[in-house]
Amino acid sequence: MTADPHILVTGAAGFIGSHVAEALLERGCRVTGLDCFDNFYDPAIKRRTADMLTSGTHSDSFTLVEADIRDETAMMQLFDMSRFEGVIHLAARAGVRPSIAQPALYADVNVRGTSILLEASRASSCDRFVMASSSSVYGNNEKVPFAEADDVSRPISPYAATKRSCELIAHSHHHLTGMPTACLRFFTVFGPRQRPDLAIARFLGIVSRDEVIPMFGDGTTSRDYTYIDDIVAGVLASYDRIGDYGYRIWNLGGNHPVTLRDMIATIGGVVGREPRVEQQPMQPGDVERTYADLSRSGAELGYDPTTTFEEGVRRQWAWMAG
Repeated sequence: MTADPHILVTGAAGFIGSHVAEALLERGCRVTGLDCFDNFYDPAIKRRTADMLTSGTHSDSFTLVEADIRDETAMMQLFDMSRFEGVIHLAARAGVRPSIAQPALYADVNVRGTSILLEASRASSCDRFVMASSSSVYGNNEKVPFAEADDVSRPISPYAATKRSCELIAHSHHHLTGMPTACLRFFTVFGPRQRPDLAIARFLGIVSRDEVIPMFGDGTTSRDYTYIDDIVAGVLASYDRIGDYGYRIWNLGGNHPVTLRDMIATIGGVVGREPRVEQQPMQPGDVERTYADLSRSGAELGYDPTTTFEEGVRRQWAWMAG
């Protein structure tokens, strides 16, 4: 990195984006945070997060831009004016189940929006591009743990298909431009500021109110949960090191899958209340399990997640209850 790098973080008012922006500011970077404050979940939550960045300790080094990554003119103007060293692209239309209802919207935001950002990066001679992919690209692969070289040609939701499409577009962009480009497959990220629609945030609230948790399936499905601090460490390491690799896909996970039943039980223990559960059918598009093989990211990024699932849930609950 240069002595005073200027980095664009898309989705900066969101869960992962705000934590990444904070970490970059702590490093002494200048950060422009881009967000469109869409209504996928309450925009007021994202406004409060953005206010924290614009009024915090390092606010002099942070600039907030409200715009949509699909607005090609706005993106070209932003890149032309700002001359970013690099981009950390975390903005996306998220969620497996909603993508089934709105596949065209997901393709427009995730695929077309990413294509516009890549072209703007090329036109302004950015040094590097790091983007969020997803463990959902692995679909229901029978081989576990999931490794980056596995076959990912059978996504089972439109969301997963858009994320795999973005990886392929990023590969062709790197091939044509030589711009170092990293695709990060996140495995179920949780912690303070987690999106309110995600299971841990929802279930913590439900259990604390002594309401009934809808449990889809028999509770044996499992997820490789990853605490936000570990994800941020992996994102920053990938930004630092992608120049050594050109184009690279890296898993960023926790490496310790937790079943749905155990997740609910852990939440009950943390909140101090016995969960009440109502079993419901499995949902279309949901995968049976995720499990990250961290061999590549460990060897090449020094990525080594350290926060246990229970400790991470305790921290998230303390934030929610605080």
